[in-house]
Amino acid sequence: MTTPECCGTLTSDTLSAPDAAELARTLKALADPARLRLISLVASHDGAEACVCDLVEPLGLSQPTVSHHLKVLVDAGLLTRDKRGVWAYYALVPGALEAVAGALASPVADPR
Repeated sequence: MTTPECCGTLTSDTLSAPDAAELARTLKALADPARLRLISLVASHDGAEACVCDLVEPLGLSQPTVSHHLKVLVDAGLLTRDKRGVWAYYALVPGALEAVAGALASPVADPR
């Protein structure tokens, strides 16, 4: 079967269905202003790690709401959670944000 002249041909790899689903899940987790601020707050702390107690006041949200947003980011693979005594500490997953940026910068995401 030949490709009609009006149709273009693929010149690079495309995003697979499983990869697209995973990227969409990650982007959905990031598509919230509070979660974006949490990523920024964690990244700006010493060692890119912050206690949940340090994240509540800057966001102006209740502790349960902040914890919910942090859980979404952990489930999306963007943050790790380390329980120490009664406090939970969150850190960026090395390379996670770069992987998202790389997926968005690939030719697949180029609208041209």
